[in-house]
Amino acid sequence: MAEQIMFTQDNRDRIHAVENSFGPKGKPLSKLGRVLIGEGRLMKLSRRGPQPKVFFLFNDVLVYGSIILNGRWHKKQKIIPLEEIQLEDLEDSVTMRNQWLIRTPCKSFYVAAPSYEEKRAWMEHIEDWRSRLLQCGGCRPGSTFAVTWIPDRASAFCMRCSNKFTVAQRRHHCRKCGFVVCGACSKMRALIQHIHPTKWLRVCTTCHSSLSGMHGKTPEMSRQLGTSTEKIGSDGDEVEGSMEGSSEEEEAEEQMEDHVPSRWMETLMDSWSPYVRNKPDHLRPQT
Repeated sequence: MAEQIMFTQDNRDRIHAVENSFGPKGKPLSKLGRVLIGEGRLMKLSRRGPQPKVFFLFNDVLVYGSIILNGRWHKKQKIIPLEEIQLEDLEDSVTMRNQWLIRTPCKSFYVAAPSYEEKRAWMEHIEDWRSRLLQCGGCRPGSTFAVTWIPDRASAFCMRCSNKFTVAQRRHHCRKCGFVVCGACSKMRALIQHIHPTKWLRVCTTCHSSLSGMHGKTPEMSRQLGTSTEKIGSDGDEVEGSMEGSSEEEEAEEQMEDHVPSRWMETLMDSWSPYVRNKPDHLRPQT
């Protein structure tokens, strides 16, 4: 009983620290029964290249955000329920090693760990706690997932009309297929329920035609964009980075090389609920 009381207080303090690190704009994370399982830094592939992000795994959600002030403060908090996550293991690519794909209904993205061991640890912990959550019977697994966006640098031409991208002819992404397209080929917006039930999202002409065929050409299902070339993103961190991106990629790689390894709490199971125990260093047995 004393250990459970000590753990409950330690867990509450850790969650409170994570909550405070996102500042006043972050959503509350304290919740009855919520346990912090582990934390660490991973590379997340955004439109302009890999970016280091901080990730926190809880027993019911995965939280991540951008790193500022040497990791002591974070911003752009994202919270994903574990039951809505689907993982896909991937081989190493030219730009990212030890990578895997995280699929969710609202957004799907690539992440990479600094080592194969950390990659396996993250994937196994997420799958393990997702399975436990689903076995409780109160949650249902997600069935529809967002596509992954093709990186900007993957194409110098619009993937619909083949026009070359320039400073004036900017890149955009179709939220339905993830293709890199020009403004002329992505003037339409549509409602994509699993991404956002009320927000009008940019779609390419091909996907708009298919959506119109499925739902009928009604004002409620589609809307034309104006002539503005403003980039519209479903996630603020997608537009981070310079147009070239090479210097930021090098800086991101350096940050990952110097980063503190992911920290996992020791799991303690009792007869009624999963617990996590992480004793302070001065209380751990000396080896």
